[in-house]
Amino acid sequence: MQRTVFDKDHDAFRETVRAFIEAEVVPVYEEWYAAGIAPRDFYYKLGELGVFGIEVPEEYGGAGIESFKFQAILMEECARAAVSFGGSGVHVGLCLPYIKNLATEEQKQRWLPGFVTGEIMFAIAMTEPGTGSDLAGMRTTAKLSADGTHYVLNGSKTFITGGVLADRVIVCARTAPPSETDRRHGISLFVVDTKSEGYSVGRKLDKLGLKVSDTAELNFTDVKVPVEDLLGEEHKGFSYLGQNLPQERLSIAVGAYAQASAAIRFAKEYTKQRNVFGQPVAAFQNTKFELAACQAEVDAAEAVVDRGLDALDNGTLTAADAASAKLFCTEVAHRVIDRCLQLHGGYGFINEYPIARLYADNRVNRIYGGTSEVMKTIIAKSMGL
Repeated sequence: MQRTVFDKDHDAFRETVRAFIEAEVVPVYEEWYAAGIAPRDFYYKLGELGVFGIEVPEEYGGAGIESFKFQAILMEECARAAVSFGGSGVHVGLCLPYIKNLATEEQKQRWLPGFVTGEIMFAIAMTEPGTGSDLAGMRTTAKLSADGTHYVLNGSKTFITGGVLADRVIVCARTAPPSETDRRHGISLFVVDTKSEGYSVGRKLDKLGLKVSDTAELNFTDVKVPVEDLLGEEHKGFSYLGQNLPQERLSIAVGAYAQASAAIRFAKEYTKQRNVFGQPVAAFQNTKFELAACQAEVDAAEAVVDRGLDALDNGTLTAADAASAKLFCTEVAHRVIDRCLQLHGGYGFINEYPIARLYADNRVNRIYGGTSEVMKTIIAKSMGL
């Protein structure tokens, strides 16, 4: 079916991004993959292309477009080429909403111009060793100094995407202990300068997939954070985190759908070229049936994604809507990519083939942003169960 969620401006942007990927990413991607990280200067190129500033207000150097659809196109085009833009997806998709919605005018003036150009790359640090999805159980603390000029940050975080190259990290920390009736009370957000004394990047984690997206452990030892870098109000951090979750989960759904669509493309190309028993693999009825079944599932996922994109842009996307989209699209992608890898035979297990990388990259979709089990809990609650 013809997609109606995108207009001519979106189509032009897609063409620009596709050409950029072919010229700037594909020729060097093997080097990035081997290194396990995208080079820092690549983010300046993304800034020059304008992708960081699309949703940033014009007064700070951005385009001032209030739409997530351009970010969706970026995800679709990266999946189509089986490449990654490293940690930049977190920079825009996760961090920007917090800055736009919570930062003071003075903070926006300090951070957003560099955000747009790629001079100030952002990451967000929520998860801690041993807590996983239980953010209320975090132990990282930020204590206000006696003179009230700064907070002293102590603790550690893990699974921080973009954490190796980040210039500023939105850190969630306890500014007060939980209350007897509310474990979520007492969490605040800080925009921490990674050059601060006592701030350190631990291991760059060796992941199953998403090899080019740097993921790190972060440690804070008596890091002084100026009170001017508190983001939003003290103790209200948990509620702020919840406000951005629907967009985060929809973005995971979009990425999963895009990966599944790309997997079909790779499987079609491979099975048409690969000959067995004197004919192309694509000529066998089993291949046709498998790819047809995969296409039907991806068509359904596309409809869910497009409905979600419209809902997000018009402000009607609910937490349950986003959870449903994430659950459905990530499960579809899991099944489709697995079946498309099977059609590659032994070559599907070799990392030089994009289907193998997609298989590894896709697995985390059912974990981060809330596991599939958490999504089911949210959906069930919305059903009154």
